[in-house]
Amino acid sequence: MPALTNEVVFLLLIFGLMVIPRAVQRLRIPAPLTAFAFGMIATSFFAADGQRDTLALMATLGISSLFLFAGLEIDFDSLKRGRWPLAGHLAARSITIVAASYAAAEYFATPWQVGALLALAVVTPSTGFILDTLSALGLSEEERYWVKLKAIGGELLALVVLFVVLQSSSLFQLTGSTFALAAMVVGIPVLFIALGRFVAPYAPGSEFSLLVMVGLISAYFTYKLGVYYLVGAFITGVTARLLRQRMPRLASDENLHAIHMFASFFVPFYFFYKGMSVPTGAFSREALYLGGLLTVIALPLRMGSIWLQRRFIKSESPMGSLRVATALTPTLIFTLVLATILRERFQIADALYGALLIYAGVSTILPSLVLARPVDFDLPGPAAPEPAARPPPQTHSREAP
Repeated sequence: MPALTNEVVFLLLIFGLMVIPRAVQRLRIPAPLTAFAFGMIATSFFAADGQRDTLALMATLGISSLFLFAGLEIDFDSLKRGRWPLAGHLAARSITIVAASYAAAEYFATPWQVGALLALAVVTPSTGFILDTLSALGLSEEERYWVKLKAIGGELLALVVLFVVLQSSSLFQLTGSTFALAAMVVGIPVLFIALGRFVAPYAPGSEFSLLVMVGLISAYFTYKLGVYYLVGAFITGVTARLLRQRMPRLASDENLHAIHMFASFFVPFYFFYKGMSVPTGAFSREALYLGGLLTVIALPLRMGSIWLQRRFIKSESPMGSLRVATALTPTLIFTLVLATILRERFQIADALYGALLIYAGVSTILPSLVLARPVDFDLPGPAAPEPAARPPPQTHSREAP
């Protein structure tokens, strides 16, 4: 029997990543976890550098388009309406990050930067997954509003902390990178406006291509700054959202749907590629021990704090509070990204890397195991318009963080 050519192998890979993980979701296993497992299994079949380079490119397209879409999804009106409760939540989250950073640095005897990244990997929610679970949780309008607000706020805070930590090796580097990032933030809207004036009118339907192009360039720019692809892509999405009134077709519902479809195709390659990069020592006995310890400590603390808040401050039922807490547990993408940074830049032990993977897997699969019906963990697409999300009348003067 003749050997399979590279083209046939990649066709089979695309078919497998597009179909099998989504079919496995019927068993309440999130599709990204299945793609990640495929990557670990298929390592021996993709040993050639050329194949890995192609997969690396597709993985970069996946993570960049995912965070481009996440930036486009931000609703600034909702953030403005809940700004004071959000400020309190972020203050409490900041205290949690500082405490977790100190504990991680002391326990693992690492520099404070490593402790901070470990803390972010454990406490930062994966907003895309969280927003996708809302329709399956049966949450009220109020619960949906606060879950979405706190998930987005946590992601924004994590990106800021990530930038500061990764650029903190010297004051000169931090200052220079801050100015470079500020220049990018100012330059992106200027570039969009220029493209909207000199290109889009003469190329109808080109807004999607222009948006993806600027997102990829920004992602590469922040990668060269040393803060990974996701920061630049996210900033591009936020900027396009802010320009929606001036350039309505740039962040239109049609473009959001197109970006969602683009990300849906490439994101599985990101998880597959990262699965191929798992070292052999990532699932050693020590890794299983650390992963289990991290899970039994961090998950109850995260869920318990949210449960107590909703139960005793908002006077919700125990089950209603548990649904809200469960909706905020998945951390897969941020944990995986930060675990990769920790391994590549700070050379953390394989056992600790594996422990983070175990924690990410448990935190991501937990909602689908405890909810009454299966949860679709695929990327959230532009759904049908929801009722106006607004904080309902409250009897308290402020929302607890």
